Amino acid sequence: MDLGIAGKWALVCAASKGLGRGCAESLAREGANVVITARGADALEATATAIRGMAPGVQVRTVAGDITTEAGRAAALAACPPVDILVNNAG
Repeated sequence: MDLGIAGKWALVCAASKGLGRGCAESLAREGANVVITARGADALEATATAIRGMAPGVQVRTVAGDITTEAGRAAALAACPPVDILVNNAG
């Protein structure tokens, strides 16, 4: 299915595993570039590597930090061009 999101930028919070990871993977498969955030840097980088392998050609950027803090939000937004799609998967 073509959702018409190829080339768009998505910011997916809490994306190192579970629902956030699934959302990031699905968006990347549709051709969206993704910025993924999570608190655990190791799991986040492993997820980024997996997404890059399943969706060649999309950009995957990682931001390790707590998105519920001002500093975490600022870092995530700084890593992403204007956000077209937001998945606010964090509590």
